[in-house]
Amino acid sequence: MATNENLPPNVIRQLAKELKHLDESPPEGIKVTVNDDDFSTIFADIEGPAGTPYENGIFRMKLLLSHDFPQSPPKGYFVTKIFHPNIATNGEICVNTLKKDWNPSLGLRHVLIVVRCLLIEPFPESALNEQAGKMLLENYQEYARHASLYTGIHALKPKPKVKTPAMSESTTALNVDPGSSPAAAAVAAAQLPAAKAAQQTGAAAGPEQNGADNATLPAAPGAAAVDEAAEPAGVEKKAPAVSGKPKPLMDNKKKADARKKSLKRL
Repeated sequence: MATNENLPPNVIRQLAKELKHLDESPPEGIKVTVNDDDFSTIFADIEGPAGTPYENGIFRMKLLLSHDFPQSPPKGYFVTKIFHPNIATNGEICVNTLKKDWNPSLGLRHVLIVVRCLLIEPFPESALNEQAGKMLLENYQEYARHASLYTGIHALKPKPKVKTPAMSESTTALNVDPGSSPAAAAVAAAQLPAAKAAQQTGAAAGPEQNGADNATLPAAPGAAAVDEAAEPAGVEKKAPAVSGKPKPLMDNKKKADARKKSLKRL
């Protein structure tokens, strides 16, 4: 594994200064990852430019610096799979800045900007991916569809997670709307201990209360009188039915008196 020991001290000092500047003021659409223990491998995340088949994608690339850098250019590779004429299937980048047009005075910022511009304007004439280069020249719509498919599969930017307010114990116990204000949530949290105590008291008194409710109470002494007085006036009471026929005592007495009167007349 390459370390800073593979680079001359003066180069390490220059790289440290440039990497710090890239970290504090990155180029548009480029974020550099700095490893203080190994300046020979530089990673960067490149945002797919808008209006291209690489839009909404994040592509990671790396620059490998040799021991004689900056006299020799770094080698560039895409770590993220991409369908592009100037990027080989193994990720190698073909651009003149990293080959014949290299100049030791060029810095890492310039190299990264050139690579991102390559996503905006490919050069199919010097293609490393012949299929992509031929498709770009003959049928751009098909090329764009293929490149967008690669972007959606391998480089799609993750959507930001939307945090939803969690249903807390207090809002659940007290039926508080989770979308209510923080003040309402605070009131619900303050009332939670009292609500729990009420639930526990009700649970403990439940069986005894149910037994008292279901028990049959003795009738009060004046209950019958109260019931009679409560009946509406004008309603005739029916006498209780008596089994068997009553004896005709009054009729027999009247007959005996009539006989006595008859005997006196004689």
